[in-house]
Amino acid sequence: MSRFVDPYLLALLGTVALASVLPARGAGTAVVDGGADIAVGLLFFLYGARLSPRAVADGVRHWRLHLVVFASTFVLFPLLGLAAHALVPAVLTSELYVGLVFLCVLPSTVQSSIAFTSIARGNVPAAICSASLSNLAGIVLTPVLVGLLLATRGGISAQPMLDIGVQLLLPFAAGQLLRRWIGEWITRNRRVLGYVDRGSILLVVYSAFSQGVQAGIWQQLPVPRLGALLAVSAALLGLVLLVTSGSARWLGFNLEDRIAIVFCGSKKSLASGVPMAAVLFADQGVGLIVLPLMLFHQLQLMVCAVLARRYANARTALAPVPVAS
Repeated sequence: MSRFVDPYLLALLGTVALASVLPARGAGTAVVDGGADIAVGLLFFLYGARLSPRAVADGVRHWRLHLVVFASTFVLFPLLGLAAHALVPAVLTSELYVGLVFLCVLPSTVQSSIAFTSIARGNVPAAICSASLSNLAGIVLTPVLVGLLLATRGGISAQPMLDIGVQLLLPFAAGQLLRRWIGEWITRNRRVLGYVDRGSILLVVYSAFSQGVQAGIWQQLPVPRLGALLAVSAALLGLVLLVTSGSARWLGFNLEDRIAIVFCGSKKSLASGVPMAAVLFADQGVGLIVLPLMLFHQLQLMVCAVLARRYANARTALAPVPVAS
């Protein structure tokens, strides 16, 4: 079961169910929202403390691979997101469309991109650098792209852009500055801090969906509309996988590099997306906006798990057979 269903997604779904039945109300709303703000700052502080400047500098040397991943993440995806406006309102509501565009401008994942590249026996060092660079760039590019692409459709105002600096960039910069003193401790306690990361995101999701439930989120999203969103997400993932795979082959990358490009260039980060949405869309229906990301997250895990095993089997088949002496 764990091969196809991310246990953490089950926890996210459980959090959504809890918020649907027992949303934060009254004084509890202020407590939950305040805790979510603190959790967002903590998340990005830890991101900054973990990211090694040396790893980023070393990775720049493989610039062609990173450029392809960057183009997929911050050019191809946003263009496809804009094209999806043709589906409004017949297939997607305006809120779901905003969520889809937001999904398309997010950075790549780190953990799953590296994990799937490793399973597929691809270029793991390149995947580490490319995914890390994507996340670093996304802290700045994601809010900028959201502002540009959604400005004419009731997008974000200047205040959330300032909030990004206070809630995301400042903690990230503080983590980078303190890394020389706390980096080793963070590495030793990576497992425990992983629970802090995930728990923080669950709190942000609970806060977002509590607000959504009180605003009537589930009355706005009937089952057929949810099925349509799932189909759109699957089509988006399929198109990106085809383009990244085909372009990497056309550009002459070897198989190990193509694997890294496919897995880093087709992912979107739930860990970065949920807290960013809480800041960027604080005055809108965050619950509906993060829903496309949650669906896409599960789809990318399921599809890429199968794809990684196929790549691994193909690498095994291509391996030279030892000659007996």
